[in-house]
Amino acid sequence: MTNDLLDGAVLGDDGLARPVWAATDPLLRDYYDTERGMPVTDERGVFERVSLEAFQAGLSWATILRKRPAFRAAFDDFDPDVVAGYDERDVERLLGDAGIVRNRQKIVATIGNARATIALREEMGLSALIWSFKPEATPTPTDFSQVPTSSPESVALSKELRRRGFSFVGPTTMYALMEAIGIVDTHLMSSHRRGTSGVWPA
Repeated sequence: MTNDLLDGAVLGDDGLARPVWAATDPLLRDYYDTERGMPVTDERGVFERVSLEAFQAGLSWATILRKRPAFRAAFDDFDPDVVAGYDERDVERLLGDAGIVRNRQKIVATIGNARATIALREEMGLSALIWSFKPEATPTPTDFSQVPTSSPESVALSKELRRRGFSFVGPTTMYALMEAIGIVDTHLMSSHRRGTSGVWPA
């Protein structure tokens, strides 16, 4: 049984507070407890998360997380070098894959983003570019109403990625990415996950 807390979180049977979205579904709970907000700095890992956040636009994260194994299989584990070489036959293959989100624009964007990722290697690389937009401070929400959905940094990151040839990288999508890979910590101050990334203090 769970009980609502004053800050909008839910107290689980294990005595730990989690957001409502991560309180009951075992898959979402495990993602929240072990993965969300932990630093991701390798190119493949960052590219995967950029791609999944793009596919998530207009959908729930639960949908994407449940389909993540199928996405990884369909997109060759999000290896940018492989995805960048996809052609129209691959687009058609992906559109026929019921295990993923079959959206032509998002599929084509992922292929284009892989090519843009490779182009970035001549400079700082995708991961370093995205992490360069880490803010000087992170939010300290005590209630879910205080958790932002975008920031000046996510707006600037979106603009820079678009300039570099990326698509489906809007400010809200990029803020979700920044939350997911540890660039900001938006866990509630009462959450057992607050400060666990090592990037920001609790």
